[in-house]
Amino acid sequence: MMNTIFRCLLAACTLAVLTSNAGAQTREILIGQVAPFSGPQAVTGKAIHAGARLYLDQVNAEGGINGARLRLVTRDDAQKPAETLRLTRELLQQESPVALLGTVGTSNIQALIDDGLLSRANLALVGAGSGASSILKSRNVFVVKASYHEEVNRLFQSLTSLQVNRIGLIYQDDGMGQDVIAGAEAAADRYQVQIVARSSYERNTVKVENAVKAMLAARPQAIFLGATTAAAIEFVRQYRQQGGDASLYGMSVIDTQQLLGKLGTDLARGFAFSAVLPLESQATIGIAREYQRQKALRPNPDLSGRSIEGYIAAKALVQALRTAQASGNPGPAGVLRALQGARKQDLGGYALDFSQPGRSGSSYVDFAMFGNAGKIIH
Repeated sequence: MMNTIFRCLLAACTLAVLTSNAGAQTREILIGQVAPFSGPQAVTGKAIHAGARLYLDQVNAEGGINGARLRLVTRDDAQKPAETLRLTRELLQQESPVALLGTVGTSNIQALIDDGLLSRANLALVGAGSGASSILKSRNVFVVKASYHEEVNRLFQSLTSLQVNRIGLIYQDDGMGQDVIAGAEAAADRYQVQIVARSSYERNTVKVENAVKAMLAARPQAIFLGATTAAAIEFVRQYRQQGGDASLYGMSVIDTQQLLGKLGTDLARGFAFSAVLPLESQATIGIAREYQRQKALRPNPDLSGRSIEGYIAAKALVQALRTAQASGNPGPAGVLRALQGARKQDLGGYALDFSQPGRSGSSYVDFAMFGNAGKIIH
């Protein structure tokens, strides 16, 4: 009789241990990303996703957060604002993520803000892929790089020091483009720069032929590309092939590794760009070294010029997750509160401060250029 009781108790204990282990193994913290994984901006969505996954995989390899693994679930919006909104609603209903990460596009993020979805759900969107002023007004949205206005202001300031004051402006015909125009006009007045020509192209296309003609006709000293990656590549290709000789300056949203790969070293040579995040090649910056190490450990063909943005966003989010858990409120509202109170975090030589409403988390702006054989010159 005692043996029978002992065997029953042993079986019950074993089952309890197995059940406990299974529960520990399946404990997860879900993070959502609604971004373009198809269409002209797929390169950006995939790059940011790959960078975020790189950091989250690193955290998981180190045991997760108090034993809970981080899982990034995605939806493809093809950068269509209506799809961004629909798929974000779907994601929240089906997966209940604790936060969102890496949505791309001013109009797409604005759709979420205008709907009130983020506010109603007390949900944070970290690493939003836009530096537009309208996006920065939302206390649910956290941008890990300098704003477009800061970026354009620093560029025009630098150009005037080089006595370059006749500038052409290419912009995407949407919310991002309008924000770039506003920033450029303010900077032009501030530094006595003349915008001699401006031309737009249709969102989510590479229809830049009219823009090329406008710049060839106006002959500015320099052209600022307030454009996305695919359109910028096509503009540079057509403009250079048709004899355009102005200096070209690309906005930070352009994936420069993709540009170099698509255009080749000859057409890309002399292309300058603003960098609002550390470049992978900047070995003097701690987070760039960390990113390089993890990239070598976990190769991914989608890792590209924009991927460090996803890596930094994921790192900022993980810090907020740890803070929320320590405070006893690990849900979406607790994560949102942790992010809103995050002051002067050093992520490894790159600081973020989300405590100032209406401002991005960083004001870091640097410049670089492609030299001979694709070498980046700071």
